Amino acid sequence: MQGDGEVLFLGGVGEVAVTLGNDGLSFQPLHPEPSSSCWTSIILPPKLENRIRFSDVYAVELLDEGPVCGPWNTRTVVQGKKSTEMQMHRFAVHVVTRSRKHPSPWIPCEYLFGHKNSETCKSWVELLSACTDGEHDRPKNLLVFVHPLCGKGRGRKNWEVVVPLFDRAKVNTKVITTERAGHAYDTIASLSDKELKKFDGVVAVGGDGLFNEILNGLLRSRHKTSYPPTPEGFRYVGSNETCQGYRNDGLSNSMPTSNTVNVMLPGSSNKSGDHEPLLSTAQSPELGTSSLNPNTEPSSGDQVPLVSFPNDWFRLGIIPSGSTDAIVLSTTGERDPVTSALLIILGRRMSLDIAQVVRWKSSPSAEILPTVCYAASFAGYGFYGEVIRESENFRWMGPARYDFSGTMVFLKHRSYEAKVAFLENRSADSLTASAENVANGVQPRQKRPRKTICRTSCSVCKETSAAGQNSADDVPDSSRAICENPKWVWSKGRFLSVGAAVISCRNERAPDGLVAEAHLSDGFLHLLLIRDCPLPLYLWHLTQFTKKGSDPLTFKFVEHHKTKAFTFISPHDESVWNLDGELFQASEVSVQACRGLVSLFASGPEV
Repeated sequence: MQGDGEVLFLGGVGEVAVTLGNDGLSFQPLHPEPSSSCWTSIILPPKLENRIRFSDVYAVELLDEGPVCGPWNTRTVVQGKKSTEMQMHRFAVHVVTRSRKHPSPWIPCEYLFGHKNSETCKSWVELLSACTDGEHDRPKNLLVFVHPLCGKGRGRKNWEVVVPLFDRAKVNTKVITTERAGHAYDTIASLSDKELKKFDGVVAVGGDGLFNEILNGLLRSRHKTSYPPTPEGFRYVGSNETCQGYRNDGLSNSMPTSNTVNVMLPGSSNKSGDHEPLLSTAQSPELGTSSLNPNTEPSSGDQVPLVSFPNDWFRLGIIPSGSTDAIVLSTTGERDPVTSALLIILGRRMSLDIAQVVRWKSSPSAEILPTVCYAASFAGYGFYGEVIRESENFRWMGPARYDFSGTMVFLKHRSYEAKVAFLENRSADSLTASAENVANGVQPRQKRPRKTICRTSCSVCKETSAAGQNSADDVPDSSRAICENPKWVWSKGRFLSVGAAVISCRNERAPDGLVAEAHLSDGFLHLLLIRDCPLPLYLWHLTQFTKKGSDPLTFKFVEHHKTKAFTFISPHDESVWNLDGELFQASEVSVQACRGLVSLFASGPEV
């Protein structure tokens, strides 16, 4: 193979014999210095191996002729002599490395090679570039949305930090800076499938809210599935008709019609009463066939395959810049823009569960068509919804607004009348006491079974990693996979909060998340019902989230149920939900987990 045993000069090391293998590059110093380790130079990070794996190379760059430092820098004196810098032709191999003690952050570093012959350097660059191009999962074209105001301006700053990485890796990026709430949603929803297939993925430079906009822009007009199953006590029984959504690229000839409320278009909404960013006030393709752009419709001889979810090519990414960044922390373990950028460039892939949320009524008195939305991390009512609503009045405070709003809502100590029905998980016992045995008390219950935490290469998530690889003509039916004879369990009363965690929801205030054992792609929701209790006990419960290794779900007023679907009914006119940090008014909802519905540029947390 070309390059086997070829002698090059490696910055900080000296002359090395380079050998090219099937999966990487290895090298050995020809003249190792007896009094110094060759891996302790100022050019290379310490403890690097003498091998470069192609899977860790994010760029190969041909440089101009210039200096390459020897084994010692110019300040080091060896045997009365100062080492000198050698002028030669150069190329750089840019790789990622990780610390053994802290494996989550990905650190970019550089191997600087030199040779007296420029053609030799050019030949190595072409050869190594061809080898890294063989990593087929790496994206070439990305659509990037930058939220300039999130996190007190961190969005724009973080994008400026990682742009050189994308440029060096020759990843083309079409960048759109959002100008208003719903901008990303409208842009994604208006793209035809032909336009969308030009990109390998979409990246959000912002927080969980921006990611939620992009997620809904993709799924609400493209994902075909049944409504969540509902119990007999719910008025919309049998709401498992398939939602055959209208396509936004002109490939559908007509919109489906129905005389029953149980069949609808994903994303249909009551335009007179919705003001959430997800329910955009701008014209979007979900409003009707009149909004189709005939110029985007392919000719009969140039049919473009429909974009459906799940699929095995399109991925979503996040450059964390928000107030909490729970999705990034739960899927990478690190709130670091550089780490996330390198995961995207190297094309890492993992499946992510998504919660499908169907709002049947925005308030008890409202009569509207059901609305479908999607959440990637959390759907919460009561305390969680009120905190988001209150925080909207204090956006000028930046991330601190959540602490301030949370304190205000906590001191009000408001509980809410509601009825919740969840689908029993027959593969495992309930994680908490039954609703009939719940009572206020100080003593925690007995310890729960040992938690299995989701990590990189998680065996639980891998069991169905191939699930969801459906063809465009196949309509995935989530409710069909739940069970043929579902058993519903009702829980009624006054609740301080009702929440459903899709993932662990780690954040800096809750290092283990809301539910430490939640997995990224196991097809389950973790339903948390917090019943009314004295204020000191509720404070005790909340403070447990801030302590790593604690278990805030063991109190008697807390119900924790692992389920695939649940239904919620509230008699209040102002029932507000928190969907990934976005407001969503709803008094009657049904929710189900869609297993591995989207793919993320991530590989799971290392620790």
